[in-house]
Amino acid sequence: MAFVVVLALVLVILNLPQAVATKAKLAVGSLFLPLFGLATLTRDLGQQAGKHLPPPSALIAELDRTRRENRELRVLVAQGDEALRENDRLRQLLGWKPQLPWATKPARIIARDTANWWRTARIDRGTRDDLRPNLPVVSADGLVGKIGEVGLTTAEVVFVGDPKCRVAVVVRETSEHGVLSSSSVGVLDHRLMDLTHLPRHTALKPGQRVFTSGLGGVFPAGLPVGTIVDYRSVGYGLYTEARVKLSADTSRLNEVLVLFP
Repeated sequence: MAFVVVLALVLVILNLPQAVATKAKLAVGSLFLPLFGLATLTRDLGQQAGKHLPPPSALIAELDRTRRENRELRVLVAQGDEALRENDRLRQLLGWKPQLPWATKPARIIARDTANWWRTARIDRGTRDDLRPNLPVVSADGLVGKIGEVGLTTAEVVFVGDPKCRVAVVVRETSEHGVLSSSSVGVLDHRLMDLTHLPRHTALKPGQRVFTSGLGGVFPAGLPVGTIVDYRSVGYGLYTEARVKLSADTSRLNEVLVLFP
């Protein structure tokens, strides 16, 4: 009966006048066209998803690598906890006071002094935010400088490399101490600094890391400063100087952190 009804409808539509048949075709097309479009869209999305999804073997390999790294990190965390407990026991034995963490306050750079080759900038913090001269300023990459002159709502940041911002540092791999200051090639590369007051016989190598030593009372110990680029003997071999490339690029900074003890 259904076949007969469909056949009758087809015969009726075929025998309709041209204008009526055209309207009937448009009505039927408008009824089923969204379904065709949905089917096409579903097929295309399936094909695109198949192209972008990695194969199962790659997913299994990534899962295995993640599990392996997770196990390794658990071992490192356990070793770090044991080192902290040992450090606490030694401090109690020697009567040393623990080092307290520094508080941070974010600030935005609102102006730069281009007359002295990016050695200072101004931030949107001042005395109303408890800022005072010589507070350390850092970024996510490392040491930036220190606070200079302070106003009510703004403050000056003196970058590392300015003559007013000399930093006592230590080379992590050799434990050799020195003083970081501006370099004669700083005009060409503002991130290159001179590391002076090094011993004559040194074991420096390019790539070694430089951190603040904590000497001088301005910068806390352990802040990353940069890496050794090269070194040379000066003063007829009496002492050694090195060049350090700063970790923080002060010319690209938009936000900094001010440290409070």
